[in-house]
Amino acid sequence: MPEAARGEVFKGATVVDGTGAERYRADVRIADGLIAEIGTGLHGPSTVDADGLVLAPGFIDMHAHSDLALLLEPEHPAKVTQGVTCEVLGQDGLSFAPVDDTTLPALRRQLAGWNGDPADFDWDWHDVAGYLDRIDRTRPAVNACYLVPHGSLRMLATGWQNRAPTPAELDRMRRELAKGLLDGAVGMSSGLSYTPGMYADTAELVELCTVVAAYGGFHAPHQRSYGRGALEGYAEMVEIARRSGCALHLTHATMNFGVNRGRAGELLELVDRALADGIDLTLDSYPYLPGSTTLAALLPSWATEGGPGATLARLADPADRERIRCAMEEQGSDGCHGVVADWTTIQISGVRSERLAGAVGRTVAELAAEHGRGGTETFLDLLRQDELGTTVLQHVGHEENVRAVMRHPTHTVGSDGLLVGARPHPRAWGTFARYLGHYSRELGVLTLEEAVARMTGRPAARLGLDRRGRIAPGFHADLVLLDPGRVRDAATFEQPRLPAEGIEYVYVNGTAVVRQGRTTGARPGRALRRTDRGTLAR
Repeated sequence: MPEAARGEVFKGATVVDGTGAERYRADVRIADGLIAEIGTGLHGPSTVDADGLVLAPGFIDMHAHSDLALLLEPEHPAKVTQGVTCEVLGQDGLSFAPVDDTTLPALRRQLAGWNGDPADFDWDWHDVAGYLDRIDRTRPAVNACYLVPHGSLRMLATGWQNRAPTPAELDRMRRELAKGLLDGAVGMSSGLSYTPGMYADTAELVELCTVVAAYGGFHAPHQRSYGRGALEGYAEMVEIARRSGCALHLTHATMNFGVNRGRAGELLELVDRALADGIDLTLDSYPYLPGSTTLAALLPSWATEGGPGATLARLADPADRERIRCAMEEQGSDGCHGVVADWTTIQISGVRSERLAGAVGRTVAELAAEHGRGGTETFLDLLRQDELGTTVLQHVGHEENVRAVMRHPTHTVGSDGLLVGARPHPRAWGTFARYLGHYSRELGVLTLEEAVARMTGRPAARLGLDRRGRIAPGFHADLVLLDPGRVRDAATFEQPRLPAEGIEYVYVNGTAVVRQGRTTGARPGRALRRTDRGTLAR
């Protein structure tokens, strides 16, 4: 008999139900993949002693970059070991559906630093339906939702040109977006500091968000700047929501770089004004100071026009290299969020070429000093030699901003974790345990109930998930049993792939994917699709 059908009883658990309500003690019985009963003295074919442990709904990662990882390593230890039972993919305006035979090769090259570019991989889909079907056939350990990526839509319609779309091209984007939403996507993401999404103006995004609103989805933007233009960028996203009527979810909402130290309150004032005006707005953040992206993302937008091939050609041209140097060192590149690059804060976390492995863990400034060269010259040479596949950490965050954002009542949790590279950001393996251990138990920034609600009930409501994100009879048995006194993130910047501690059991659709702190190899996850009626069908 399948495990989900057999069911189990968690005896004497401290239930934190995902609503933010106070914890309580109870037995919880699951059967046939659902929470069957909550009470005392319950019995079942199998019992888990939960005395002294917290039973919570499964955690939902609102900003994940596991688009290929779920297919390549479906047991997904990075996420299940920290209690994640559902991820939201298709982030930052760039992913692998919808695509055609021209855009897929370019996307594979552009996203190698985020997702890898595996050899002999079977790319057997083109549209959102095909991608979600592939997830279902693979049966990963966790559930997954998908956002239609705006940059991928723009590639299909206009290529990599820095201009407004023609009416016919905009119509094509609308049609492709509507099809993706009908195929099951929960909304649209945008990447407005990445090529080609950065070429879209406000009017284009309003037009597309109007389509998203018609299908009951939401817009999840990586906005134009998290540095010098951060507040203006957030204000633009709010204005798009206001004009389109589309719900807004501000991904990795923060205020970075020296120009924004201590300014999170200004962002939250903008959020509160939008909420008071009736805008449906939520946000997510990760509990770390450094950010992470591709090294190529720091280039000025003009240098990336035309796609990866054109970018590499510019990196070899002396006149273009000098123009890039001026942008990076004197003017402030829009790809570097409008600030002058500080090469001491940009640390290599992964490379595509094994010849460059010695660069991992070192800053661009350190590499430049070793070879007696300038920072920008070193930056450009790395990009050329690694064919744009380099990933970096950016040490540009501020603790006071991180804490202020996580206290906001619309806050949810997103890891924004990259799973490839020699030394990726530890948030891919540690985000959820770090909220529970460091920020809740140790610092008291959030109560346990508040932290769990930000990981479960609140993101489930934003996604429109059917009977998920709460512990209640009839809800899907996506569950985490954890030790509240021991849970913590073990992953570090030096050893970023260490699993979290204190996560004892994790269930997805009623099947244990972690048991007694160890992964089971079970793969009960599936794609969770939105229907044209605005609810999730599966």
